[in-house]
Amino acid sequence: MLKVFADRGGTFTDIVAVTDNQSTINQLANHPQRFLIVPLPNQQWVIVYKLLSENPEQYQDAAIQGIRDILGIKGNQPIPTQEIEVVKMGTTVATNALLERKGDRVLLVITKGFKDALRIGYQNRPDIFARHIVLPSMLYEQVVEVNERYDAKGNELIAVNIEEVRKDLQAVYDTGIRSCAVVLMHSYNYPQHEQQVAAIAGEVGFTQISVSHEVSPLMKLVSRGDTTVVDAYLTPILRRYVDSVASQLPSVKLMFMKSDGGLVDAQKFQGKDSILSGPAGGIVGAVQTSLRGGFNSIITFDMGGTSTDVAHFNGEYERQLENEIAGARMRVPVLAIHTIAAGGGSILSFDGSSYRVGPESAGSNPGPACYRRGGKLAVTDANVMLGKIHPQYFPAVFGKDGNSPLDKDIVTEKFIQLAQDIETATGNYRTPEQVAAGFISIAVESMANAIKKISLQRGYDVTNYALCCFGGAGAQVACLIADTLGMKKIFLHPYAGVLSAYGMGLADVRAIREAGVEKVLDEVLLGDLRGLMERLESQGRSELETQRGAEERKEVVRKVNLKYEGTNSILGVDFNVSVGLMREEFEREHKLRYGFIQSDKNLIVESVSVEVIQKMDTPEEALVKRSRGLDEFPVSVETVKMFTNDKWYSAPVYRREDLQPGDVIQGAAIIVEKISTIVIEPNWEAELTERNHLHLTVNISLQGSAL
Repeated sequence: MLKVFADRGGTFTDIVAVTDNQSTINQLANHPQRFLIVPLPNQQWVIVYKLLSENPEQYQDAAIQGIRDILGIKGNQPIPTQEIEVVKMGTTVATNALLERKGDRVLLVITKGFKDALRIGYQNRPDIFARHIVLPSMLYEQVVEVNERYDAKGNELIAVNIEEVRKDLQAVYDTGIRSCAVVLMHSYNYPQHEQQVAAIAGEVGFTQISVSHEVSPLMKLVSRGDTTVVDAYLTPILRRYVDSVASQLPSVKLMFMKSDGGLVDAQKFQGKDSILSGPAGGIVGAVQTSLRGGFNSIITFDMGGTSTDVAHFNGEYERQLENEIAGARMRVPVLAIHTIAAGGGSILSFDGSSYRVGPESAGSNPGPACYRRGGKLAVTDANVMLGKIHPQYFPAVFGKDGNSPLDKDIVTEKFIQLAQDIETATGNYRTPEQVAAGFISIAVESMANAIKKISLQRGYDVTNYALCCFGGAGAQVACLIADTLGMKKIFLHPYAGVLSAYGMGLADVRAIREAGVEKVLDEVLLGDLRGLMERLESQGRSELETQRGAEERKEVVRKVNLKYEGTNSILGVDFNVSVGLMREEFEREHKLRYGFIQSDKNLIVESVSVEVIQKMDTPEEALVKRSRGLDEFPVSVETVKMFTNDKWYSAPVYRREDLQPGDVIQGAAIIVEKISTIVIEPNWEAELTERNHLHLTVNISLQGSAL
């Protein structure tokens, strides 16, 4: 049986599959340049495969095509689903729809008098000195106001006029809108009116009805409303994609990664949970593999083709409730991931006075200049120019037929021209490789600043952390990033180039339930909190039971979100039967984050959450043994020229599969894999462990051999 873990990124779709079928392996062994095959214990194998996310001449959906390629099925033949046990996926479909504003048309149904509440929002000013404020476009197209009202204590002040609502909804339905978001005052606690309106919308014929008390059952009309609108906007397009995949995989168990780092059955996958679907898989993969490698405190660094995602881990997954992505506000728990528009495909440009990297990306079509599709110079091209990427060690999947290597000549030609343009504009002469190195420095600084934002600015000293690098481009700049931040350790997993996909296979099924509280934390409230959490836990367990989970393998995590009275800075702590211990944990975190505490102030329980975790079977990792003597060194396949630190170095090139536990590679050097390229800078060294992990550490005494 085949288990498939897939991550559809902006440039590449990564696939990791686990199989015990010898004939499948025999067939793929005939294509060693396309597939990486790793033997596991118990007569199993891991198959690693990358293909372009968009290649319209070759296929419609990259994930489905990847499954076909692994099974050796041609495009017009049905997939033998009896050979597939499970497919776990992360997808950017909803994220792209939000970025490009290509979701479904949405109707907002809201309490009378609050028609413009979501447009007004909280009147935040991202740029306080901007004289011209450009408001983000609203995701909803029309608004229907409902003359209804509960007060904050649950007393019904105005009942819903059923016939009037039906008439208003029918008028909007007749304009072609099929998705509606229902957001009524105080419905997080008193949902009866929302339930009535939702029932009417269903009778009228709306096919997507998102109700706020289910989507985000928390206080604050604006946050709850924004989240509900996002859900109504994205769920239909997500449902069409899920149905499209499911139609080609009938009877196969299909699961998707949610933004909170948990898997969910395909039929329960919603728009609000899908925004960080792919990056969340990367965080799970990074954390779980780092723990296996002996690193408990890590900064995750995921550099792909379009963007770079960074996150902080120090014993537990960090989540945030309030999020804004592409101008859309949401209040759902998502992994705390900071994203910047800098990746291997980020376009390089010179504006007449300065170098610029991104935010525009070349994507996968046309891609960077070296992809043979007429693209502009990008970060990947700069590394080709510097001798850190060599076409002979990169997958030959480029050009119109998808079987050509990277084009180094066009890269050299374009950088020579760019260097001449820069000299003409500024009078400063720079060699083409110096120009390329300058662009890399800007990209590295931008990515290092992103890491500072989620670490140093929150009170964490990154010099005590390991940098867990992954993504197709991560290992090319890992040492440069660590040098910029003063970090001394880098962890590289053998599947680092496809770790977001591998993370899908390491993830558990999770159900998170939340409820608003807004009461002072004291001994009297403890009993109420316990009862509330028991109800939330029961809801979470019942959701997992519908996904055929085994009861004995469930875990439960209970959190309370606290803030000082009169403030809005919320910090989550573990629920405890002792008020004193919860206050102590809150103040410790508050001191770390903000530098002070206010012992005289009451603590307010803003909300509580219960996370029920269903443990899943995860792929094992193979141990590798040393067959060479301890005094025998690995043999490089060749020595290439590599430009770094403003000079050329002789850099030996090693194949990762030739390395054995205990081998130490001193920089400057390059380690090539089928799924990524690892650049060891002159002041670093890399050691392979018995788990086939690479640990990179700083060695100041190393100078490399400059030419």
